Amino acid sequence: MKGILIAGSFSTILSFILTPIFIKVFAKRGYGQVIRDDGPTSHHVKRGTPTMGGIVLLFSALIGYFASHLINGVSISASALLIIGLAVGLGLVGFIDDWLKIIKQRSLGLTGWQKLLGQGLAAGIFGVIGIHFKDTFKLAPISLHLSTVRDTSITLGSLLVVIWIIILVMGTSNAVNLTDGLDGLASGTSIMTLLAFILIGVWEFRHSCGLSSATAHLSKCYFVRDPLDTSILAAAFAGACAGFLWWNTSPAKIFMGDVGALSLGGAIAGFAIMLRTEVLLVALGGLFVIITMSVIIQRLYFKISGGKRVFRMAPLQHHFELLGWAEVTIVIRFWIIAGICVAAGLGIFYAQWVAS
Repeated sequence: MKGILIAGSFSTILSFILTPIFIKVFAKRGYGQVIRDDGPTSHHVKRGTPTMGGIVLLFSALIGYFASHLINGVSISASALLIIGLAVGLGLVGFIDDWLKIIKQRSLGLTGWQKLLGQGLAAGIFGVIGIHFKDTFKLAPISLHLSTVRDTSITLGSLLVVIWIIILVMGTSNAVNLTDGLDGLASGTSIMTLLAFILIGVWEFRHSCGLSSATAHLSKCYFVRDPLDTSILAAAFAGACAGFLWWNTSPAKIFMGDVGALSLGGAIAGFAIMLRTEVLLVALGGLFVIITMSVIIQRLYFKISGGKRVFRMAPLQHHFELLGWAEVTIVIRFWIIAGICVAAGLGIFYAQWVAS
């Protein structure tokens, strides 16, 4: 448990200290946000605000995680390394996208298909390694079973698992990216979801079946490889988001950019996969789901109706901006919704354990 506190505290402090340094460096070099011309007019004042702050977020999280292991003298788990690899891979895709926007001075970097290809490649490698990696523990980090609040009896097989992981990672990373439209919205919401994974990881560690398949049938325990170390990594990401949020809250001094949103979304998906709570992610990341659905509904209805819209603008947060809501009001109310979703997800998780 000490590792969770060390990782969270270290990453929070590091992110808090490094972010203003990056703000000055990025501002001096002109690494500013390019604003869409078709977006809300209130966002035009944000043009030129330093972006790619996700570099600081990701760096702080990783240093916080590794520092906790160095201080405690414990080994690094395969599960955490896989999540780190996934987050870094998606962060690289986001960095390329952000960099192209900056050097071309336009709001479009990579094309949609190029971004999806990069995300799919990172997720596919993560999935293949995760289901085939076995050492002395004889338990792969990624299960071949479909998981809801724990592994179910539904076996997907290697190919379907990898396809499912690609879909889950793509969906989550893009959902966080869509949510990152207002100051502090994505980073604040991510903190809540990450805190849930810390609690789930600790609970699964306390009620672990062990690493022997002979005990996997026990209904009250969890057959998960590295739940506690996964919690430590989640604490590192949550701490990094907290330190970054200090500077990212309205009026934001820096944006996380795609490098931050994609890597953060990938990490969240990775935690759900490693802790066998894949379907539960729909509840834990409820706000991400709502915002993503608003975009899907808007586009489908636009095509079906021949140009009509359900919302004034998608994603959903921009709809409320055009209704006249203040940005801070939208963010706080959306945070409340995110908190309710996380509480519901944790309630579902605990209810299953009580009922089993």
